[in-house]
Amino acid sequence: MTLELKKIVEALMFSAERPLSPKEIRTIFAEATDEEHAGTTEPFRNCREVQIVAALDELKAEYDLQQRSFQLVEIAGGWRLVSRSEYAPWLKKLLDEARPHRLSPPSLETLSIIALRQPICRADIAAIRGVEVDGVIKTLLERDLITITGKSEAVGRPMLYGTTQKFLEHFGLRDLDDMPKAAELRLQAAGLKTAEQQAQEAKKTDAMASGTEAAGTTATTGSNEGQAPTTPQ
Repeated sequence: MTLELKKIVEALMFSAERPLSPKEIRTIFAEATDEEHAGTTEPFRNCREVQIVAALDELKAEYDLQQRSFQLVEIAGGWRLVSRSEYAPWLKKLLDEARPHRLSPPSLETLSIIALRQPICRADIAAIRGVEVDGVIKTLLERDLITITGKSEAVGRPMLYGTTQKFLEHFGLRDLDDMPKAAELRLQAAGLKTAEQQAQEAKKTDAMASGTEAAGTTATTGSNEGQAPTTPQ
């Protein structure tokens, strides 16, 4: 049987448990061996990424034309075979027992904030939501939807959080720009002051108010000095 590049790519797509990028597929072609059938893998060892992308595009077009129950889509920087949405009721019934519990509204809200503002610290998330987020952060970390990306330069060096590759896979996104109304939400998020900025401004305001009050007291005291007490008539 004569093997085709497109068919091999299709087999990889069916077997992969995560999205595969053209670069990863090229690496597989370059490193694959077949001891039982010498020479089988050799013709594909030097295939280029452009050829792999062409094969993926061709497969995608074929599935769409044939109206198959699955489709080839770009997710999280790679390609993956997924079922079409119209078959969701039956697939949901099949997978309900094995599927992890759905994210709660607070988890989704927190996850959205992190996705739009990353990297972001816990205090800023809590300031935006107006409630403590310790439990939600713990859940999202356990689900591998967010990760610690570093430490802030702010006082105390708090941890910074960002989304993971699994976050993109979970929601079927190619990248963060695929989020609904991502551009508009980022503009709104950029306009929000961070918890540190709010705290600093509050301290400055309090300090100025205290200074003004002290200055007023001193001026009043000074103006009364040297005046003779008045005698009641």
